[in-house]
Amino acid sequence: MTERCGAEFPGRTEARRTPSVRARRASSAATWRADQVEGEPGFNPMGAGEPTVGADGTTRGDTCHLDVVDRWGNMVAATPSGGWLQSNPVVPELGFLLGTRLQMTWLEEGLPNSLTPGRRPRTTLTPSLALRDGVPVMAFGTPGGDQQDQWQLHFFLAVALRAQVRGGLDLQGAIDAPNWHNDSFPGSFHPRGMRPGSVTVEARMDPDVVEELRRRGHDVTVGAAWSEGRLCAVARDPETGVLSAAANPRGMQGYAVGR
Repeated sequence: MTERCGAEFPGRTEARRTPSVRARRASSAATWRADQVEGEPGFNPMGAGEPTVGADGTTRGDTCHLDVVDRWGNMVAATPSGGWLQSNPVVPELGFLLGTRLQMTWLEEGLPNSLTPGRRPRTTLTPSLALRDGVPVMAFGTPGGDQQDQWQLHFFLAVALRAQVRGGLDLQGAIDAPNWHNDSFPGSFHPRGMRPGSVTVEARMDPDVVEELRRRGHDVTVGAAWSEGRLCAVARDPETGVLSAAANPRGMQGYAVGR
């Protein structure tokens, strides 16, 4: 998306990269508070049968992720998932399972994900490829239900903006960096739980950042030091052909292997 925007609006995209513009954007958010929202969002407790990762780092479900790259630049990012019984709600009157993905549809009409004949349900699975000038340079992804895109965005920005983020991060450094997620929106899985205003961060997060989040009205939960994210990634430098890979140390289930 960045490359596409840059091609269509080169001046605008380049201007957004300047330090002055970034500083102005950051300052414009300084007065906003997470609890200054009109209306009552309601409360729906989080369910126990969701394929997500808890604040303590425990994993429910069995989604996995795999990235592959070869010397010629072919890349694959895959996130196989679904099928475990604990997250398959049963329709009481009919007696059959909705499955991990069909439960993500809504019975309310007129929504992008409303149950409609011929429409595929939206999923949380987002195996990703990053391109530079139309050439694939990185494949990445993670398990984690609704937390996937949040963790992946944090990782991608840490890599893509490595000159401005923490003095520069390689793939492994971007994966290892303290991560976070929020549950302020209705979950994709039955019973669509939510925790309005919530942010869960790792204990390694800068205390000043945690305090600032609380000052801005966020309900911050500090989880275990290595509990947020299950990312892995591979990359190839188109100019040198150098291949690199990194895997998540959290949970001791990820591996980066080359040959």
